[in-house]
Order: sequence, then structure tokens, then C-alpha cells
Amino acid sequence: MTEQQLDCALDLMRRLPPQQIEKNLSDLIDLVPNLCEDLLSSVDQPLKIARDKNVGKDYLLCDYNRDGDSYRSPWTNTYDPPLEDGAMPSDRLRKLEMDANAAFDLYREMYFEGGVSSVYLWDLDHGFAGVILIKKAGDGSKKIKGCWDSIHVVEVQEKSSGRSAHYKLTSTAMLWLQTNKLGSGTMNLGGSLTRQTETDTGVGDTSPHIANIGRMVEDMENKIRNILNEIYFGKTKDIVNGLRSVQSIPDERQQAALRNDLAIALQKRQAKTDN
Repeated sequence: MTEQQLDCALDLMRRLPPQQIEKNLSDLIDLVPNLCEDLLSSVDQPLKIARDKNVGKDYLLCDYNRDGDSYRSPWTNTYDPPLEDGAMPSDRLRKLEMDANAAFDLYREMYFEGGVSSVYLWDLDHGFAGVILIKKAGDGSKKIKGCWDSIHVVEVQEKSSGRSAHYKLTSTAMLWLQTNKLGSGTMNLGGSLTRQTETDTGVGDTSPHIANIGRMVEDMENKIRNILNEIYFGKTKDIVNGLRSVQSIPDERQQAALRNDLAIALQKRQAKTDN
């Protein structure tokens, strides 16, 4: 029964507005308290922003950089509030993490022209894993509000030869938009999408881990953007066009009558040909 309840709860969360995930998740946990741990670990929530006061830079908060009630900054590798024995990446991985943050900071600026990005890495037995976080919130200009949150979790298994690696990427994107215009009124549009991909790629000076992961994240985000555009924007446009016609009723009746006359004329012509 618990598995069925969890499936139903997750199915419900996928259909509710992303901008209200925290409230809806809290309400679900109040209804079914025994699913609290499973829901919190399974449902991706909109990313929150914190500021590293030491360097004056923003970074994103998630479960992957949290230890207890403290969060680790990718810029200074310190916890806030301070934590003496917090989890830290190895020296080799920390250097890779710093390079990855610099690379995805440029990627974010090129694609999103603003927002905040953070990369966190941690060690595994036969490689490492990491998460790439990107958040871009609309400023409400032109009477349009919105937010894009993308969470890319990557697992890297390095081969014994050291010349290749297996990459597994799980990406989740959450998007919501809200417009408030005099002609159309208030409209909310939102949704989330999760996709996964795996690949084996060579590793070397010309193709390091950051480049390989970057290509996978870039391709996945482009695919997710296209799917969201087709599903949410395209489907909404079709529904609106079906509910509201831009043509007047007399014009539509005239076109329908013309189509009917053409159909009758073609039938008569076909009947003469058969005779």
C-alpha cells in the first residue's frame, strides 16, 4: 500500500505547478506522514540562493552540498553556518570542482544571460559524482514572471586504463511562467521534466572530464527546452486556438458552406466519370 501511495503522490506532484512545490509537498507530508523521507528524497524542489560573504558571490543550495543544517560554498569550500567536520571533496576533486564552477559559470552567462550556477563534486569508489545546478529567475519586467531551475546529477566511473570513463547523467528541469496583461488577463504555465542518458567517452588532454560532462549537459538542456516548448507552449496554443477563434462566425459559416459546395461538386464529377 505504501508503494502505491508513493506512486500516486509522485504522480500528483508532477501535475502540480512547480512554483508551489514546497507548499504542495508540505501538504502531502501532512496527509501521509510515513512518506516524508521518500517524498523529500524523490521530489526535486526549486533551488534556493545563498551568498558567500567571503567573496561576495551567490551559490545554490541543495541536498548535495548540505551537511546537517550547513551548506558548503563552491567558491571558498567552507560551510555556512561553520562546520568543522563537514564532508569535503579530495584535493584532486576540489581542483576539478573549481574548474567546473568556472566553466559552467561561463556556460550559464552565455545561455541564460544571468542567474546563478553551482557545481558540487564528491568522491566514489571507482570515480566521482557531481551535480550541476542552474537557476534563472525573471525580474517581472514586461509583466512576465518566471523561473528556470535545472538539476543535472552526473556519475562518472573511470576505467582502469584511465583513458575512458562511463558517464551517467540524470537531468531535471522545472519551468514556470506567469503573465498578467490587460488583454489576456493572468495566465500560469509551468511543468517539470526528467530525462536520463549514459555514454562512454575517452578522457585525455583534448577531452577532459569537464568538457565531456559539459557537452552532455548542453545537449540535454537543449532537448529538454525543445520538449517543454512543444508540450507546454505548443499544446497550450492548440487548446487556446480550439477554444477561441480569431475569425468571425459569418466568415466561418461562409467557409464551411464553400467547403460543402466543393465536396458536392467533386462527388457529382466523380459520379459522371464512373458512368
